[in-house]
Order: sequence, then C-alpha cells, then structure tokens
Amino acid sequence: MAKSSNKMALALNLILVISLMISISECKKHGVGTDGFDADCNSVYGAEFGDSCNSVVEKFGLSSLDFFLSINPNCNCDAFFEGQWLCVDGNPNE
Repeated sequence: MAKSSNKMALALNLILVISLMISISECKKHGVGTDGFDADCNSVYGAEFGDSCNSVVEKFGLSSLDFFLSINPNCNCDAFFEGQWLCVDGNPNE
C-alpha cells in the first residue's frame, strides 16, 4: 500500500512541476506584464544594496526618471533586489 501511495505522490508532484513550467513559459512567450512594451537595451547594471531608481539615474547620468522607467518597463522602484539587472542605456520602443 505504501508503494502505491508513493508512486501516486510522485506522479502528482511531476504533474505539478510540468504545469508550473508550462505556465512560466507561456508568461514569457506572451510577455505577461509588459503590456506589449519592449525596450532595446544596450547596457545593463546589476543593482547593489541601497540602490533606488533615482540613484541609478544619477549614477549613470540618465536624462530623467521617466526615461529610466521607459527602458525598464517592469521596474518597481520600491523593490530592487541586489543583482537585479537594470537597463542603463537603451531606446524605448512604444
């Protein structure tokens, strides 16, 4: 009895993992969260502890916060994480 329940649990876990992988690939393929907005990025920067949108704009001499956000359309200025890739040179494609 224990062997069949282990096999059933393994099968269910496998199905869950496959479903999750399919969901993630569909989100990436369809650009979920980007609203059809894509930017050409020429140079990226890995965020460091304490960085903010404004500090990155100043550090790289970008023209404005609006420009920074236009080349980083999914950026949440309140929630950078260390090592997050940020575009610091690019062209917004609207």
